[in-house]
Amino acid sequence: MARIEKFEDLEVWQMARAICQYVEELFVTTSLGKNLSLRDQMERSSGSIMDNIAEGFDRDGNKEFHNFISYSKGSAGELASQAYRAMDKKLINKAECEKLNEMCATEKNKIGAFMFYLRNSGIKGQKFKKA
Repeated sequence: MARIEKFEDLEVWQMARAICQYVEELFVTTSLGKNLSLRDQMERSSGSIMDNIAEGFDRDGNKEFHNFISYSKGSAGELASQAYRAMDKKLINKAECEKLNEMCATEKNKIGAFMFYLRNSGIKGQKFKKA
């Protein structure tokens, strides 16, 4: 397994970034961009996925990292629900909703597997290494 030096190396963070990019694409290409309250909620929940992964990584401890990525997983669920709201309001179509929900489901699965790894890893994090 390759050594992870920075949060940008994490597949879960890269996927979260792709989700943010797709959400932004929806804002630009659909009526979703005109619904400011839902747009704001989706902007915050999609950003929270990647931001919590980064923050948890930089905490340098597996327990804190696990806690922060659990927030990311929750934000992915929140975003999936918001996609249904956007579809129900006819701001995005069914295919766009399904694509976003597939991306969120994949991300939740990857985060869940990563959480399992962190819980069972003997590595406790940088802050616990002796100088």
